[in-house]
Amino acid sequence: MLDSSGALSPRSAQALTNRGGCGSKAAHVHFTGNHAACMTAQTPDSLPPTIRAVNPCWSPLVQRLTPYLPGEQPKLNNLVKLNTNENPYGPSPLVLEAIQAELSDALRLYPDPNADRLKQAIADYYGMIPAQVFVGNGSDEVLAHVFHGLFQHSAPLLFPDITYSFYPVYCGLYGIDFAAVPLADDFILQVQDYARPNGGIIFPNPNAPTGCLLPPADIEWLLQRNRDSAVVIDEAYIDFGGATAIGLVNRYPNLLVTQTLSKARSLAGLRVGFAVGHPELIEALERIKNSFNSYPLDRLAIAGAVAAMADREHFERTRQAIIASREHLGAALRELGFAVLPSAANFIFARHPDRDAAALATALREHRIIVRHFRQPRIEQFLRITIGDPAQNAALIAALRHILA
Repeated sequence: MLDSSGALSPRSAQALTNRGGCGSKAAHVHFTGNHAACMTAQTPDSLPPTIRAVNPCWSPLVQRLTPYLPGEQPKLNNLVKLNTNENPYGPSPLVLEAIQAELSDALRLYPDPNADRLKQAIADYYGMIPAQVFVGNGSDEVLAHVFHGLFQHSAPLLFPDITYSFYPVYCGLYGIDFAAVPLADDFILQVQDYARPNGGIIFPNPNAPTGCLLPPADIEWLLQRNRDSAVVIDEAYIDFGGATAIGLVNRYPNLLVTQTLSKARSLAGLRVGFAVGHPELIEALERIKNSFNSYPLDRLAIAGAVAAMADREHFERTRQAIIASREHLGAALRELGFAVLPSAANFIFARHPDRDAAALATALREHRIIVRHFRQPRIEQFLRITIGDPAQNAALIAALRHILA
């Protein structure tokens, strides 16, 4: 069906056109070019131009979905890849040793469904107890369980109008009503805008893709005024310049904090995320998990994650290197005329007043440098630039000097 690039071959597309689907109706397929993307909608014409399909096997829900499109992962060498906020430094050597030690005949056995060792390691790190910790296959899965288990209420879920695009995707998947609350003109989240009836509140801190940080006092102000629904702080980037809200968990039983080992601990390829909150909130997530997949973390992931939490020296050294590079890169971009938002993340959000952001992204690609551009109102003239290592950052600045000359 798919060729080596992941595209639908013309022969396969024609076969889909000629062959009936589930039942007596034929599946309607239209393809152009070499790429295929099975996106969803109610009619073929409303689907992406690369492939349009309405199959009678699909549930009505599937036809209504607009799936999340992850950041590009090009299969090319010699790229300066600054588009998906991966850590430029490798994981702790202790992680690699732990994974290697786990490569044994024991892989024939199922992993611990509760990942007790990892829960204990996270609890110890933050001064909590294991009953306050939930772990899952990346923070995306953890957040999916959060949406499913804590946000399905009659009142709308509240989150920023500029934030992760998978928040509304999850709302569509689980049938959650939501209201996107506008950020201020400077892209700062105003907590007073959330002090209204709701079925839950969620926002990243620092926010993405802006990198702007909300101080702990603002989070506590909101918690004091919102005690009857879950407040979820998505802290994927908190280790690059902010203070975690986990310390507030014992005082506010409706607070849940989610984090990931993908960013500051360099384990995007291992897929480990977690949440910390009141045991009753954790129980809700466990009930969802065990109604879906009781084994979200394999033996290698558990071993590697435990080691990552233990190696504080490697974690501190690499995150401080990224923070220093962020400040240096921000200054260099400002010298080139860019307006750069204040960032507490491992990326920078910047725009040039005299150049179109999409054109800049295309020009950088010609220099084999990939950054992220969002075609979204209010931020379509910004680029999100992952902090690389010093050599990668230098290559970016050199390419921009050439482009802007």
